Amino acid sequence: MKFWSFLLALPLFILQGNSVADTVIRVAAQEASEPKFITVSQQGKPAIGGICIDIMRAMEKISPELHFVGDQTWLPRVRIDAAMKAGDIDAICGVQRIARNTTQYDFLDTVLFSVSYLLAVRADDDIDIQNWNDIRQLGDNGVILALHGFGIVDILKNKGGLKIDASATSSSSNLNKLIAGRGRFYCHRSPGIKLSIQQAGLEQKIRLLSKPQLTEKFYMGLSKTLPAEKAKKINAALVLLENSGELRRIVEKYQE
Repeated sequence: MKFWSFLLALPLFILQGNSVADTVIRVAAQEASEPKFITVSQQGKPAIGGICIDIMRAMEKISPELHFVGDQTWLPRVRIDAAMKAGDIDAICGVQRIARNTTQYDFLDTVLFSVSYLLAVRADDDIDIQNWNDIRQLGDNGVILALHGFGIVDILKNKGGLKIDASATSSSSNLNKLIAGRGRFYCHRSPGIKLSIQQAGLEQKIRLLSKPQLTEKFYMGLSKTLPAEKAKKINAALVLLENSGELRRIVEKYQE
């Protein structure tokens, strides 16, 4: 049975004014993607929140016919991609316009948010680098840790000559590898990386470098098999959200 087949058995959703949601959009919460998706507490129970959850709830409010389902289920990025390809997921929130993604998804034009990618090192590492070439010259002593399946891996590989270890699937794993000396750097996005360091209790053992940095824009990606009418409704809601200023307000809540 496909992972998302349970959605077929879901009852009709009743929204504001007792109107039935006629446009169901299947999604998932991407693991290790803070603050896109984060663990929060609701009525004393763990739940999934974050930028993308807030964006989807705001889109439902502004366009009541929309209803996103599956956002309270964690999945690693590689499984989300596989589910999109299999037709079990309709949309993915917060992806970059890189070649691997553009071949898999259709992109909406609205920029959801922008992030900066920072490099973390051990606090006792006094290395001072200014650019990516400085890291290239370190050779095997300049291994960059990244998360498996994430867009930053493609971006770093495209720079050429960098030593990359993208075997880990969580920030906590990469931070522990960094502490253990199994990598010189950990490259991850901000906002997000500071929270990961804090949650791991490593504020005194890890520091962030100011250079080099990368800035990337993130968008809403849609399945290439999603019916055009559904895509139009999602796009219209997102445009309304941006024009109202609510999208900016949501993103600002999560700025470090």
